[in-house]
Amino acid sequence: MRQGLIYATICYTVWGLFPLYFKALKAIPSSEILLHRMVWSLLFLAIVLTVRKQWTWVKDLKSQPKLLAGFALSALMLSINWLIYIWAINSGKIVDASLGYFITPLVNVSFGYLILKERLRPLQWTAVLLAALGVAWLTWFNGHLPWIGLSLAASFGLYGLLRKTASLGALEGLSLETMILFPFALAMLAYLSYTGQASFVSTSTQTQILLLAAGPITAIPLILFAAGARRIPLSTLGLLQYIAPSIQLFLGVILYNEVFPQQKLIGFLAIWTALVLYSIDGVQQNRLTKIQTSTQSA
Repeated sequence: MRQGLIYATICYTVWGLFPLYFKALKAIPSSEILLHRMVWSLLFLAIVLTVRKQWTWVKDLKSQPKLLAGFALSALMLSINWLIYIWAINSGKIVDASLGYFITPLVNVSFGYLILKERLRPLQWTAVLLAALGVAWLTWFNGHLPWIGLSLAASFGLYGLLRKTASLGALEGLSLETMILFPFALAMLAYLSYTGQASFVSTSTQTQILLLAAGPITAIPLILFAAGARRIPLSTLGLLQYIAPSIQLFLGVILYNEVFPQQKLIGFLAIWTALVLYSIDGVQQNRLTKIQTSTQSA
């Protein structure tokens, strides 16, 4: 339990600090950062899989076309999410990006109701409706939908939905997704290099090293997440996930001086209240499940 808490906390803290990493790559176009992230992530994951001797699952892929199709779609959702996030960070929209990850749990609940036909409990309904009011307020205040936050939440929510129904684990799943993206990314990088458009060639050595580090920076938090998720209750994991967007919001407002007016705070407060209700419901449901399990065992 203690190890799980440590692993999950480190994972979400690293994800929360991602703006620092992508800000350091601000001189590189967001699309090129994405391509490097795809390429170096696969190479790092290949090393991890080799060390852990976890290549046996690859042999069965040829006989599972539906699995490949599902992961091709999840890879697309992941790449869209990564691109929007990187662009938002380097466009001075860290606060808007943090909004996406605050509302992602509630988007997941909504997808569960709409797509998986899961029944929502009263507190979950209240949380979803309150978050919708917060988004409506931000739309009215800004004069347009908070599309960055909604796009990040929708793409990551769909990604989570696809991975929820997949049979591969976290490490193998990400490896397969990067395998699917790798040929495209490598071809695009080769094209940029051939046409003289590759920023990697002309940038500083420090920036080149940072781009090469995209592999471990992407994969290590995911490995920690998988290790933590196996050791702690889902409700605890759900509470810890708010560490990442909280750190992102703090960095955007305090470190990078992004504007955060009182009117925007009202919308965020509605969403935060929704998350509190959602978390309370999760804790209550976890306790009820434990009681039921204990009763059945007795």
